[in-house]
Amino acid sequence: MVHCSCVLFRKYGNFIDKLRLFTKGGPGGMGYPRLGGEGGKGGDVWVVARNRMTLKQLKDKYPQKRFVAGVGANSKVSALKGSKGEDCEIPVPVGISVTDENGKIIGELNKENDRILVAEGGLGGKLLTNFLPLKGQRRIIHLDLKVIADVGLVGFPNAGKSSLLSCVSHAKPAIADYAFTTLKPELGKIMYCDFKQVDISGFQLSSHTQYRTAFETIILLTKELELYKEELQTKPALLAVNKMDLPGAQDKFHELMNQLQNPKDFLHLFGKNMTPERTVEFQHIIPISAVTGEGIEELKNCIRKSLDEQANQENDAHHKKQLLNLWISDTVSSSEPPSKHAVTTSKMDII
Repeated sequence: MVHCSCVLFRKYGNFIDKLRLFTKGGPGGMGYPRLGGEGGKGGDVWVVARNRMTLKQLKDKYPQKRFVAGVGANSKVSALKGSKGEDCEIPVPVGISVTDENGKIIGELNKENDRILVAEGGLGGKLLTNFLPLKGQRRIIHLDLKVIADVGLVGFPNAGKSSLLSCVSHAKPAIADYAFTTLKPELGKIMYCDFKQVDISGFQLSSHTQYRTAFETIILLTKELELYKEELQTKPALLAVNKMDLPGAQDKFHELMNQLQNPKDFLHLFGKNMTPERTVEFQHIIPISAVTGEGIEELKNCIRKSLDEQANQENDAHHKKQLLNLWISDTVSSSEPPSKHAVTTSKMDII
């Protein structure tokens, strides 16, 4: 049997994908009972998404993993209303989910400059508190990186994902004839000649869905992705047909290629609940063997080519959006009537 793994591309990546932090809002400032002055509120602790930031950088920069905001200013004769304490910002990478100690989701940071309040500062002293300040909120938070790899290996158990990962990267996952899916996917790095690095990780799927031929495996993988998250089916994808070193693999590969040319002609072989709404279109189909190394270099080159093409498309789309916004801005500006105070000049050049 020829086993298949799909390669789906995702962005962002780092070796650390979880981090536990202690946060504490600043205490408020003292009130001024004689003149009714209010102390300043304590500073707040925020988690803020930053591009080009990683959890490893955060851990290295703040090894104590403690974040405490500033104290609110006391009320005094010269300033009856005390100023607010300085806020504390925790820089994290984009794609972070923030949860509390009980696992409750506080919020998510999906784009740059997204921010979440995780520990609020205490109120300053005032009449309601007998002019005594309140302490800031103390909170243990967990940062979970939702997207950890540029490339995900998608396949059923025993398809050879761990073997392939060890071939294309420096990762050393445990390899054996397990009857279950790897519960904690391994993360590896591919280093190219121009020092470009690509993070690659396994993708966990159900271990209960059986597979038969290579084509049926692809259809069932597609259905699994659809059930998990339909958005994944729109990602650029490669098909790595593994175990080409087995007897009869070439004949089965040619049969698979014929089926992939007209996949709808074979969907009647599946039950209605096993048929995906749409089939995945692969940018490249590469026969490989994680045992002999056949096709591994071609696979790595195709991964790099697809990632570069995707990056170029995103850059082009960004530039087009900027040009469109500029054009709209110029159109709006030129359509505005001139101010009645505007000074007009003749056609003569003014030097």
